[in-house]
Amino acid sequence: MTELPPSDAVPHLDEVRDRGDRGARGRDGDRLRRTTAYLGKRLLGAAVSLVAVIFTSFFLFRIIPGDPVRVMTHGRPVTIEQKEALAREFGLDRPLLEQFVSYLLGVLRFDFGESFQYNRPVLSMVGERLGPTMLLVGASLAISIALGLWLGVQGAWKHGGTADRVNTGVALTLWSVPSFWLGLILIVVFASGLGWFPTSGMKTPGVTGFDAVLDVAHHMVLPLVTLVAVVYAQYLLVMRSSLLDEMGSDYLTTARAKGLRDTEVKRRHAVPNALLPATTLVFINVGFVLFGAVLVETVFSWPGLGKLFYEGLSVPDLPLVQGLFVIFSAAVILMNLVSDLIYPLIDPRVRP
Repeated sequence: MTELPPSDAVPHLDEVRDRGDRGARGRDGDRLRRTTAYLGKRLLGAAVSLVAVIFTSFFLFRIIPGDPVRVMTHGRPVTIEQKEALAREFGLDRPLLEQFVSYLLGVLRFDFGESFQYNRPVLSMVGERLGPTMLLVGASLAISIALGLWLGVQGAWKHGGTADRVNTGVALTLWSVPSFWLGLILIVVFASGLGWFPTSGMKTPGVTGFDAVLDVAHHMVLPLVTLVAVVYAQYLLVMRSSLLDEMGSDYLTTARAKGLRDTEVKRRHAVPNALLPATTLVFINVGFVLFGAVLVETVFSWPGLGKLFYEGLSVPDLPLVQGLFVIFSAAVILMNLVSDLIYPLIDPRVRP
């Protein structure tokens, strides 16, 4: 008969529980350390990128050919003394290092200085132009995401069909077309030619009330179509490719074996998993909401941040373009950081 171990050699139930609790606390501690390290790396990367943008924005626009004083006084009877006084007013007569230190201290105070050509604070002008840009680019982004993802799902689920080939071909063609060129074509055909839409601007002077809303929508059609046409292909192609990769997975075969209809398999299993790469693309492009319409806003004279940036480049208006560049880049960095932080919540496979 097997001899039983002495009673003092048998672990007590409380000891077993205590060991289990210590093991759980150890696992929780490891998970917390990994999560903290993950967050720290992402935050550090975003901070380094932002610092690089701040430094780059100062020196980048000083490489651009052009003298702000000469451009702003072109065609005007001004003396050399007046030009020198204007340069002193803008601070362009100071050494480059002194200008950089002044710029850096201003950025730390969220003060980008005053525009050369408008003689107004840069942040004040950004606040005025922010609404039109967010309206136009935000609406185009929402439509592009919805249209691109839907067409991508339909194309992948019935890949190789006529609709798939046509949609993919059209999307690739529009994606390769320069946005300013497409905008000019739409103006020539639908504005100047047929007269269906305005050629430029955001609204008609003197229109008020609900008619003003319709008027803005009328002005927004052509620039909105231009932006959607050149952007939705990204979502279509990413979603189509991602869903095609998922379609051969075993879990879809299992779902079909359980008796689920094909539409339910697509909606409940295939599409949610295929959405993960598209989610990252969405967050990154949200960061470009402020910066993504420079050419389109310029072609259609849309009074947003993109057109303001173009106007600043033409001088060059250094405080204006520097401030806008930092704001545009910071928005992209922030959205990329948000994407990195949210992605592990969506996809458990990449959790730290």
